[in-house]
This record gives sequence, C-alpha cells and structure tokens, in this order.
Amino acid sequence: MSVRERVGPLVDRVPGEGDGIATGAYAALATVLAVALVLPLGWLVVDAAALGPRALELTLDSQTLEVLGRSVALVTVVTAGSVVVGVPLAVLTVQASIPFRRFWTVLVALPLAVPSYLGAFAAISAFGPRGPLSDALAPLGVSIPNVEGFAGAAVVLTLYTYPYVFLTTRASLLSLDASLVEAARTLNCGRLESFRRVTLPQILPGIAAGALLVALYALADFGTPNFMNVEVFTQFIYSRHNANMGGYAALLSIQLLAVTGVILAAESWIGADDSGAYASRGNRGAAELDLGLWRYPAMALPALVALVALVLPIGIFAMWFLRGGPGYEFARLSFSWSYGWNSVKVSLLAAGVSVLVALPIALRSVRTDSRLSSLTARVPYVGYATPGIVLAIALVSFSLDVSPELLYKSIPLVVFAYVVRFMPQAIGSIQTSTMQVDSRLIEAARTLGRSRLEAFRAVTFPLILPGIVTGAALVFLTSMKELPATLLLRPFGFDTLVTFIWRAEEAGMYGQAAIPAFVLVLVSGLSMGVLLAQEDN
Repeated sequence: MSVRERVGPLVDRVPGEGDGIATGAYAALATVLAVALVLPLGWLVVDAAALGPRALELTLDSQTLEVLGRSVALVTVVTAGSVVVGVPLAVLTVQASIPFRRFWTVLVALPLAVPSYLGAFAAISAFGPRGPLSDALAPLGVSIPNVEGFAGAAVVLTLYTYPYVFLTTRASLLSLDASLVEAARTLNCGRLESFRRVTLPQILPGIAAGALLVALYALADFGTPNFMNVEVFTQFIYSRHNANMGGYAALLSIQLLAVTGVILAAESWIGADDSGAYASRGNRGAAELDLGLWRYPAMALPALVALVALVLPIGIFAMWFLRGGPGYEFARLSFSWSYGWNSVKVSLLAAGVSVLVALPIALRSVRTDSRLSSLTARVPYVGYATPGIVLAIALVSFSLDVSPELLYKSIPLVVFAYVVRFMPQAIGSIQTSTMQVDSRLIEAARTLGRSRLEAFRAVTFPLILPGIVTGAALVFLTSMKELPATLLLRPFGFDTLVTFIWRAEEAGMYGQAAIPAFVLVLVSGLSMGVLLAQEDN
C-alpha cells in the first residue's frame, strides 16, 4: 500500500486549533514583504511633486515629447520586426518539413541568451571605424554605413528580442488542433488561406504575448540605445540624474512607468480576449507543412538569423580575446577576475534573499484563495515590470532620504534592487512546484503530530525544492546581466562584469571586454538551457 493510500483516510481528522492565528500571521508577513518591495517607488512621486508647477511645463517640453515619440517609435519598430522574424521561424521549426528542426529550434532561440547590449557592442566593433569588417571591405571600395543611430538600435534589439515571439508562437503552434487545419484543406482552402483563416486566429494570443514582452523589453532597455547613441527615455533619465536634476529624472521615470502601464494594460486586455482561439478537443499538434524541394532553401532564414545574432558577436569576442581590439594596448583599463566575483557575489545574495522572500508569498497564494493572498502575490510583479533605470532612480532617492550613510551606494541596496526586479521569477517557479504537492501528505503529517514547520520541512520542502532551485537560478542569471541598476547603485570602486563592459565601451577599449563578454554569454546561456529543457518536443 502506497503512502498516499495509507494517509488518505486520516485527512478529515486533522485538528485545527491555532490555525486562525497562524494563518493571520502568515498573511500579514506575506503582505508586509510584498508591500516593502514596491514602497521605494513612492519616492519618485515625492521628488516629482517637489517640482511644483514646473512639472507640467517639463512634461510638455518639446525635448521631453521628442524623446517620448522616439521611444514609442523604437518600441513599435522593434515589436513589429520581432513578429516579422519570430512568427516565420516558429512556423518553420514546428510545421515545415525542413531538415534538423530540433537543431534550428535551439539555434534560433539562443539569441535570447545574449544580452542585447553585448550585441550592440559587437556590432559597433565589427562595423564601426577600424572594425574588422570595415577594414576588410575598404580595399574593395565598399563602405559600410554607420551602424549607430535609430536604425542600428532597432535592428540589434530585434535580433535579440524576436525569440520572445518565436517561443510563445511555437508553444501555440504545438498545441494547435491539426484537425481544424485539415478540415479547411479538404474544403479547398489553400495553404495561405487556411493559415489566415484557421491557424492565425488560434496562435494570435501567443503572438500577442510575445510581442508585448518585446515591447516591455525595448521600452526598458538601457544599454543598447546608449551604445547606439539613440536618446530614448532610459538615456534621457540617466543623463538628467547625472546632471543633478533629480526631480526631473523622477518625473521622467513616472512618465516611463505610465507608458509601461499602458503596455501592461494592453497585455491584460489581449490576454483576456481569447475569442480568436478555438476550443477543441481534437487532435493536438501542428499540421505538417510539406515544402518539397523548398525545404532546403527554407533553412537559409534560420541560418542567416543565427549567423548575424550569434556567430558574428561570438566571433568578435573571440577576436578580441585572441588578438585584442581597439585600445587593448593601454593599461589604464584592465580586467580583473575580482569583477566576476563581485557579479557572482551580489547575484548569489539576490538569489538567496529572493527565495526567502518568495517562499511565504508563493505558499500563501497557493494555499489560500482570498483576494488578499492573490493581491500579495501580484504586487511584487510591479517591480518586475518597472524598468531598471526607474527602479534605480527611486532607490537612490530613497537611500538619500532615509539613511545615506548606510544605504546610499551600498551592496545591500544593489541586492535589494535585484530582489525587487527579479523575485517574481522565484515566486512563479515556487508556485508551480507547490501546486503539484498533494495536500493529503501535508495534512497526514499534521495528523501524526507534526507542527506546521515540521510538516513543511519533512514533506513540502523536499517536493518543492526543484522549483526553489530553478527560481534561485533564474534570479541569479538575470541579476548577472542587469546593467542600469548596477551602474547607479553600486558602491564607489565596486565593478562587476556589466559595469566593466560599460566602462570599456565608453573608453572605446573593446578588446578589454572580451573575457567579461564571454562569461556573460556563457552564464546567460545556462538560463536558455533551463528554458529549452522544459520542452517535450
């Protein structure tokens, strides 16, 4: 007889004494933790309010409106470009009869593992003045247009964000009801017509979900537009902060949050509208698309994308490592492995704190259906949706007002920023694992005289440990790549991999960035491996 069969009859006999007090304390703890994570954002309102009547004047200033228009335009172009690239790649790797589909699936998903600012850094190095490609084509009389500017930023961001659309569209295609497509074909609908009338409505929610993730990323990105010399909201805020215009930076941060809110509202609206998706219990699995002899030329699309987004930057990093790059001979900027240890140290701290904070929030949200527990689990996602530069500005103001001696430019503040930004990854992972735990095992342990803590340690914890480890790993990996929060909040003289790459780019010393760039790509690739390992296909 199994354990579950033995303990099942005991569930109804579990005593409930003290449960109300424990539940109330648990709910209070989860609520306090969630609110504490987003409270510093209120300092933006305080700083912006100090501007008084000038706030409206600065909001309507021509330069502010110009930056707003440019930011929205960049988000629009990158989102559209990601859909144009991501959807065909998803169709090719799921439905089309191209050779080595699994190989192409992994390859075209991997650009998501490369921080976009590293892609921008590599593009500037390769195509800019004195770049290897520019030098190689110069004797042939071929000149490469300047890659910097709006167009360059849009291309780079598209290359490193289209996997969001690719992965969500691919998931929708894998759950597609193939019988509907086959029925359309039997009614003399051609391939394009059946795709437009049957397949597209079913996968549209997946496309929209990926596109909105791209929009949020493009709006919040700091490094890529900066490296490409495109002034968008994130750069505008950073420059005003550096010019000691704290109130103006706070006002701009609130405006950026408002635009983020519009995108999230659109995501909620589209997510709630599933009228385009068919509810069917037919044969799941994407319909096969036989390309015939065209299956070989069709491989050119994923090959070209992988060449530009992966092979080119990795080749540039390898060149820097083997023979150096511009400015490599100067000793005033040299890489130290202590920068790598600094990145690991603060990221590990963030991962540990995130798990400790996420545990009560995630467990409470799973075990209780109340509005309070649901709200408590959702509040931390405000930090996840907040652009890093906005959160950093808010925490700078918070630390200066509350305790500049203890908090300003300190490691605890950096760790707190990482926790606020990335802890929802741990919450989601722990929630998923907790939902799979059979509650009868926990109640049986209580019946046998175990306290709540002992039951958690003996039963729940071992079962949700994989989810805890996954959540901690995701927080660690994303913290390693975070640029704006690290740049603004780190202690003086405290460099990490990303801040060293930032300094190398500003100094034009690309060769010095080879090692940290390789390390970041390797570490980021681990997160992509975790994601792809979840696929059953």
